[in-house]
Amino acid sequence: MPVKKQLIATDDAAGKRLDKYISANAGDNFSRARVQALVRSGHVLVNGKSPKGTSQKLKSGDVIDFTMPAPEPAEPVPENIPLDVLYEDEHLIVINKPAGMVVHPAPGHWTGTLVNALLFHCGASLSGIGGVRRPGIVHRLDKNTSGVMVVAKTYNAHQGLTAQFADHGRNGPLKRHYLALVWGMPARHKGSVDAPLGRHPQNRLKRAVVDEDRLDAKQAITHFTISQIYGEANNRDPVASLIECALETGRTHQIRVHMAHIGHPLVGDQEYGRHFQTKVNNLPQKLQSKITKLDRQALHARNLGFSHPASGEYIEFSSPLPSDLQVVVDEFSTI
Repeated sequence: MPVKKQLIATDDAAGKRLDKYISANAGDNFSRARVQALVRSGHVLVNGKSPKGTSQKLKSGDVIDFTMPAPEPAEPVPENIPLDVLYEDEHLIVINKPAGMVVHPAPGHWTGTLVNALLFHCGASLSGIGGVRRPGIVHRLDKNTSGVMVVAKTYNAHQGLTAQFADHGRNGPLKRHYLALVWGMPARHKGSVDAPLGRHPQNRLKRAVVDEDRLDAKQAITHFTISQIYGEANNRDPVASLIECALETGRTHQIRVHMAHIGHPLVGDQEYGRHFQTKVNNLPQKLQSKITKLDRQALHARNLGFSHPASGEYIEFSSPLPSDLQVVVDEFSTI
């Protein structure tokens, strides 16, 4: 079971680093490196809030709550989980990832992931990547984002695909297009959001648009085109829009943060669009019900194109909107 502990900073703790204080006072198995990992993964709270970092200075009386997760397997294990395979050869596999599936094992999600499923599905066809027989993850989709993904099965394929994704299609044919259902309507029918991303100042598990001079700032560029507008009849302001997004960079939560940054967060996004939840209450009852049942952000990776790492041939794959998103889009079309 996870171990939960609480410390209350004493007078002599004032001014000391958070990570040093916990590791010195929490008992065995709490090395400083382990404590730092717990802080970064959101398992440490100071006075009920996520700390600004591992080096945050303490004040006398600070209440520190932290959780040591239960030990997990060192290596992911194969699991017989059905996959929607769009293409597969000896070099790579392209799948249509469902919403709700985590890509790679991590604290809190050591089983049921795409990697667990691929280990079972691909089996002996996986060759050594980094000396280990495992699938080569070259890009990821958020747990609650659906759509097309490619995974390498060999070392050479992994190297080739990694290079294409690192280049972001600037010097090659990499194509990554998404469909997003957002609140309201962007001011321009077609445009770009060029805003660097870094860690959120209050929640280290989230991302935010940050100043480009910040140490963790990474360039992030999203191009968008409005595909459909909903609810603009009778001189009303548009209620929502279906937009196509093309990634020039591929940062964590990029589309979700960029759309929220320009004032149009994704429908169903509880992390970056929570303050738009009241809009749901003003919609027709049937549409309210569809959005409530969605239980995830309305984002789908529709198209993925790249050069095959072995043949050099350009190949492209697509996936239609899954049924949970399609029913919401259809219902928006009725207003």
